[in-house]
Parts: sequence; C-alpha cells; structure tokens
Amino acid sequence: MNAELIEQRSALADSVARFAEREIAPHVDAWDQAGEFPRSLYARAAAFGLLGLGYPEDVGGTPAPWMLRLALSQAIARHGASGGVLASLFSHNIGLPPILALGSRELQQRVIPPVLRGEKIAALAITEPGGGSDVARLRTLATRDGDHFRIHGEKVFITSGVRADFLTVAVRTGEAGARGLSMIVVPGDVPGLRRTPLAKMGWWCSDTAQIHFDDVRVPAANLIGEEGAGFKAIMDNFNGERLALAAAALGFAQTCFDEALAWARQRQTFGAPLIERQVIRHKLVDMRMGIDSTQAWVDALGERADAADPSPDWVAQVCMLKNHATQTMQFCADQAVQILGGMGFMRGTRSERIYREVKVMMIGGGAQEIMKELAARQLEL
Repeated sequence: MNAELIEQRSALADSVARFAEREIAPHVDAWDQAGEFPRSLYARAAAFGLLGLGYPEDVGGTPAPWMLRLALSQAIARHGASGGVLASLFSHNIGLPPILALGSRELQQRVIPPVLRGEKIAALAITEPGGGSDVARLRTLATRDGDHFRIHGEKVFITSGVRADFLTVAVRTGEAGARGLSMIVVPGDVPGLRRTPLAKMGWWCSDTAQIHFDDVRVPAANLIGEEGAGFKAIMDNFNGERLALAAAALGFAQTCFDEALAWARQRQTFGAPLIERQVIRHKLVDMRMGIDSTQAWVDALGERADAADPSPDWVAQVCMLKNHATQTMQFCADQAVQILGGMGFMRGTRSERIYREVKVMMIGGGAQEIMKELAARQLEL
C-alpha cells in the first residue's frame, strides 16, 4: 500500500467513525426495539458520501478502490456496532453491482442514482426456501410474455426486503441448472409482490423478508444483461459481498475488544482492576492475535482486488478470509461477554448485541461449510 492510500484510508476511517458515533451508535438500542431504523438515515449517509463510495461518477457515485470500500465497512461496523444497520443501510452494495456490471445504460440510470442519493432502497433476492447456497437449483420462474416477464416464485432471508424499492432478483428463464439463470430488476410497487417480515436472533433493526411473486409482470427492459447470464453475475457478486462481510466482521471484533479492554481497566475485583489478572490479559492478547491477523489478510486481499489479480487461488482466498474473519468475530464476542461478566449478558452493551449477530455473519454470503468446500475445490485438494 502506498503512502497516499494509507493516508486516504486513515482519513476515511476517522470520518466514518465520526458519522457512526453521531448518527448510529446513540440510537441503535431504540432502533433494535422498534425493529427498524428511520429511512432518513439513508439520505444522511448519502449526503456524507457513504452510499456512493466505489461507484462511477456517471451514476452519482465516488470512484474508490477496494481498500477504501473495505475500510468503510470496517469503520461502520466498529463504531456503529450494529449489524442490522450495516446490513440494510448498505444492502445496495449487493443489489446494485450486477446492474452496474451488466445492465443497460437506461436501467443503470433509472435505478442506481436515486439509490446512491438515499432516495430509494435496493436489495438482492437470491435465496429460496428450498435452497440456500445451491444457486443453480433455484426455482423462481420468469416467463417471457411479449415485452414483459411474468414471475412466479418465492425468496427468503432477503435483507431490506420489506422496504426495498428495487429488488435485483435471480430467476430461471431457461433450462435446468446454472445456464438457465438470469437476473432482473423488480420494482417494489408492482402488483403481485407480497412481502412478509421475518423475526430474527439478531440484526433486529434490519428488515428481513420472505418475498412472494404471484404472477408479477416486469418489463423486459429490466432484464440485467442477457438471458442466461445470471449465474456468473451471482458468483462474481458473491466475491465482493464476502470481502465486505470479512471487513465488517473485523470491525465488530474490534468493537468487542475495545469494550472488553475498557471494562477490564475500570472494573475492580478484590481490590484491583480486572486488567491486573493474568487470565484477562491473556484473553485480550488472544483477541488481538485474531484481529491483527484478520487485518493483514483483509489488507492483502484488498490490494489484490484493486490489482484485479487473476490468480487461480483468488476465490479460495476470499472464502477462507470470510471464514477466518467471522471466526475471529465469534471468538472476540465470546471473550468480551466473558470479561464483562454479568454486564455482558445485559442489553445495552455492544458485545451482547454482536454476540447475537455472529451467526448471521457466519452464514450470510455463504455458510462456513460452503466456503471450505469452494476453497478446497479451487485449491484442488
């Protein structure tokens, strides 16, 4: 990393920290109880330049390398300390990339700018009740009908699915298997679209939906790229999602370490601060070991992403990083709750919230078992 990029990353992290500590962290407990956060947060994040980071100027964004985009995810997680906010506020970062990569100019201009301005919400709809990571077997059917497609099917676990104005939906337009998949943009207000909110272990303020498509008619102009191009678009999109998830998991791990360290320094037991106990210091060192190794790996893959590194182990590295980062988050959340003791079990501590949110990070974007299998195949094991 050159000195200029290091300076830019540091400045961005500081700026995002100030935004998160002012606009997110003080309100998260109330938003969790309400089960949502205000739509106005999208506009405030957009005005601050957060939603458009990494997008071209001609669609209203601010071009930025992966190193800065990952720094944004990490800083929002560390200082906002809410997976629910992170997931929904930035759901466009998995909903828009296929449109940007393959969509027509007209479709890009119709969908992307209002989302980056914070006026509209975008989401990605791939997972179905009958299968998670087995994308090639998805069953939601889109049938051509003149200058429209008619869509029948169902999606589940869709982040921002309740409030999304645009849904980037994986559909079957052709034969069985991967070659029959396409992607299409479905407006949130079309007749036949029904959404059911889902209750969750964590991410309480992020709306998560089951979505039903009952003879939904969508203009053929909303098709993203060519028919049959969906599987590759989905796979390419997963790599970016997994990198961002890894950076966010790193930020949450740092939050747990920060809270545990502050507690250990001020909490008195038997006449001395907790930090004086060797067992506590060793827990904190173990946490830092995981955090520092994850940071090095995130940085390394961020540089490779910016260099468009075509090495055959790229997908394997992303999959393994995603597992390593979320395992580090899990370990740090567990150790922080243990150090906080009774307070770690109480609502209102950051570590308690993150402890509840660990599992969705380990499952979302591809479960650990899937990540290991993909990595093994790429490494020809």
